[in-house]
Amino acid sequence: MKRLPFTLALPALFLPIAAHAAVTIESVGSSLGLGSADLKQTIVNITQWVLGLLGLIALIMIIYSIIVAATSDDSDRAEKAKSGIVAAMVGLVIILIAWAIVTFVIGTTRNVTS
Repeated sequence: MKRLPFTLALPALFLPIAAHAAVTIESVGSSLGLGSADLKQTIVNITQWVLGLLGLIALIMIIYSIIVAATSDDSDRAEKAKSGIVAAMVGLVIILIAWAIVTFVIGTTRNVTS
């Protein structure tokens, strides 16, 4: 009889732990403070929160780059700041497009699933 290598049999030791985790996975939401919120709405809220945070970071980068460009005496540093402004603006446009797509998909799926 051929024996399994130990590395292949090792995951079988964790099956009871995985079975216990599957039973208690429903309590994870309440322990994280999610309560009985709808999963779709929770994902939408998290996505919109992350996009808002990214937009805020892009806005801070734009303001920082403007200040650096306005106060720099070195022309190389001013050019780097200007390219930082352009990059932050492109990032902000991408974030706004992503927000528009998420909003569109949410509106479309609400009409389909309700």
